[in-house]
Amino acid sequence: MMALDTKNFIKSLILKDYTHVCVVPCSFAKYPINEAINNPKIEYLPCASEAVACSVAAGLKISGKKPIVIIQSSGLTNMGSCITSLLKPYNIAFPILTSWRTYKEGDSEIQHQHLAKKLPDLINAYGYDYVVLDQDDIDSAISQIEFCNNTQTICIIKKDTFTKILLDEEYRLSLNYAPRSQFLIVLNEMFGHSDMIFIGTTGNTAREMYNIMKDTKNFYMVGNMGGALSIGLGVAKAGKKAIVCGGDAEFVMHMGGLSTTGRYAKEIDLTYILFDNEQNKSTGGQNTYQKHIDYTLIAKACGFNVHQEVVSSVKNFSQAMLELSQKYGLNFLHVKCGVDDEMPRPPYEAVRVNKIYE
Repeated sequence: MMALDTKNFIKSLILKDYTHVCVVPCSFAKYPINEAINNPKIEYLPCASEAVACSVAAGLKISGKKPIVIIQSSGLTNMGSCITSLLKPYNIAFPILTSWRTYKEGDSEIQHQHLAKKLPDLINAYGYDYVVLDQDDIDSAISQIEFCNNTQTICIIKKDTFTKILLDEEYRLSLNYAPRSQFLIVLNEMFGHSDMIFIGTTGNTAREMYNIMKDTKNFYMVGNMGGALSIGLGVAKAGKKAIVCGGDAEFVMHMGGLSTTGRYAKEIDLTYILFDNEQNKSTGGQNTYQKHIDYTLIAKACGFNVHQEVVSSVKNFSQAMLELSQKYGLNFLHVKCGVDDEMPRPPYEAVRVNKIYE
């Protein structure tokens, strides 16, 4: 199998008058995403969730623009309501490119195990057909996308479909903060062998927690992006002490979890640590473009007791965690961090642990 020339692919989309690329990043599609960011002739539109991407694209399409959506297969489930209750009844069509994540035990995230076999069934259940993007012929691939633009057909992307494209220098992040691992070391030292339960969000956070926080009770949420805080709420409502290790992209995906959790601020012992590295690190390191967001102010408005200062040093983090650990209730801490080298995934038996009360 060959790979499509990514620059020519995006150039061809532009020549076909595509105007916007609505994206929730996926590592299988990181190269066309990078080229869409690099190319000023098409607008890159990062979205908090796949449901947002679908709705934004619908708004663009009914307003005379020509959008294309790029997501990953696990995120196609997030689009289900938008597809069945918006696109289908209103007969709105635009290309939806979804990765088809494979699964091999020991070498894949378990979040992809089900859809590795059932993705076509899911698409058909939505009332859509599907095509697999031709990675051998760019004219054929563009014709497939044009077909998806006019019919209720989803386009599937397989691994290694596109040639490598790096982000232009102006779009690369340069962070001078301590890597997240140094903050996780502090957590392990402070709460090792205690009854505190840690919830790690999807992506590299769970990997790093497994490799660094050996002495704490951890739940590694490798899928269900945006749901870590809500899991923490359930744990806390069960009477446990919990700390959620979240991220900036995760924070915005399902913000209803913030308002729901805030209802129980006086009843639970829960701390939400937002590790903000300004990027979707595990899917290619694309900027989340969220500098306009005041995470602390949002958390405060939802009922959290917030640490007012954004923490960016290990020393200040240790002090802040010491203060918060002495306050019963619902707490929030915003931490600016850098990135670590990618660490090994937790083994299957560690991820599949689904009881944390024994």
